[in-house]
Amino acid sequence: MNTQQKPFIKRCIMMVTGILFIGICVGSYRLSEFGVDAFTCMNLGISGFLHMTFGTWQLIMNAAILVVVFFHARQCIGAGTIVNMICVGYLADFICWLFQTVLRVEMTLPLRILALIIGSIFAGLGVAFYMVAEMGIAPYDSVAIIIENLTNGKIPFQNARVLSDVTVVVVGVVFCLLSHGDLRLIIGIGTICNALLNGPLIQFFKTHVAEPVIGGK
Repeated sequence: MNTQQKPFIKRCIMMVTGILFIGICVGSYRLSEFGVDAFTCMNLGISGFLHMTFGTWQLIMNAAILVVVFFHARQCIGAGTIVNMICVGYLADFICWLFQTVLRVEMTLPLRILALIIGSIFAGLGVAFYMVAEMGIAPYDSVAIIIENLTNGKIPFQNARVLSDVTVVVVGVVFCLLSHGDLRLIIGIGTICNALLNGPLIQFFKTHVAEPVIGGK
């Protein structure tokens, strides 16, 4: 089904819902204290090495990737791209503030494991939703699409996503070691789960949940 055949209101709702899910994902990973997602891992490692604030470096990295996306996957840029870049961080901050400051939830080991599971599931579900909405996706989420396109499908999306996630995790770890930073702050079992499972989960939720929803099935 092409974009013109998809109801605009439904696409908007799916885009916003997907970004909400991504915010829940990032907040859950942070609450779990089992490591951050792959892209954040890289940006924390590099920003520490450059003695630059995380937010400033992430903005620079997003802008750089957006330039590549403009030339190789321009169809990935849209309203959702901007909404994602602005809102995900604030949503994650709100979730952490709600649980840690307002509700004062004690994150016991079972709750941390639950937060890790929720983060992993919502990571795939969120990206699948706003990809299918076709209203633009975050610059980094376009990388796997670019790899798939440049290899003419020889590296399918789910494998390309695993490849890009593992690569940025390695980059983050290398820069963290070069700056003598604390690896525990950027990488953990949550990072590994995100890097290895996100691609397959996005593909699964895209095929079995997001596309049937947008198609009205």
